[in-house]
Amino acid sequence: MTDEYPDGAGPPGRPRLIIGVTGASAPHLAVHLLTALARLHTVQTHLVVSRAAHRTLDLEAGLRADDLAGLADVYHQRGDIAAAIASGSFLTMGMVVVPCSMKTLAGIAHGYSDDLLTRAADVCLKERRRLVLVTRETPLSLVHLRNMTAVTEAGAIVLPPVPAFYQRPASIEDLLAHVSGKILDQFGLEHDLYRRWHGAGSATQLTAGAVR
Repeated sequence: MTDEYPDGAGPPGRPRLIIGVTGASAPHLAVHLLTALARLHTVQTHLVVSRAAHRTLDLEAGLRADDLAGLADVYHQRGDIAAAIASGSFLTMGMVVVPCSMKTLAGIAHGYSDDLLTRAADVCLKERRRLVLVTRETPLSLVHLRNMTAVTEAGAIVLPPVPAFYQRPASIEDLLAHVSGKILDQFGLEHDLYRRWHGAGSATQLTAGAVR
C-alpha cells in the first residue's frame, strides 16, 4: 500500500505490473485478477482506479476502491500525475486495463492522458511495454473498432473477456478464471486458472483452478 511506501515505488525484489480499473461493466474481472495475482505473489501490483469505476464497483459488486486496494501492493490515486507509474523511468512489465471502458480506450488510442490511468497506459505504449486492454462493450460501433485498430497498431493488445466453453465451465468463477488466465498468459505468468486445450481428449469438466 502507498502509505507503507511513501515514494509509491512499492517493495523491492519483484517485477511490477500495473492494473488499471475503469468504469466499464464487470468490475468482477478486476477483483478476480487481483486476487489471482495476490496468490501468485510473483509480481508487485500497482493499482489505479478511474473515477467512474468507483460507481460501477458499488453498483455491480457492492465494493469500494479501498476493497481493491487491499488486494494490491501499491494503490495510486488517479489524480496523482506525479506517481511513479507516470514515468517511463519507473520500470514495469507493463499494464492491464480491466475492464477497459470505451472512453478509456479512446483516450489511450489518441494519446489523451487526462488522469494517472491513461497516462500510465501512454507510458507503456511509448516505452514499448506490454499493454493489455480488456475491453467491455457490445455491440461495437465503428468508432470503437477504429480505436481498437489504433491501439493495436500502437502496440497494445485488445483482449475482450470472451467466455470459453471448450472447458465446459460450471460456474461464473470458471468464466472469470479463464479471463484472468488469458491476461496472465500475455505477461508470461504461469498459472493453473484454467485447463489448457491439448486436443479433443482434453475437453473434460473444468475443476476449480488454482494459481501456482
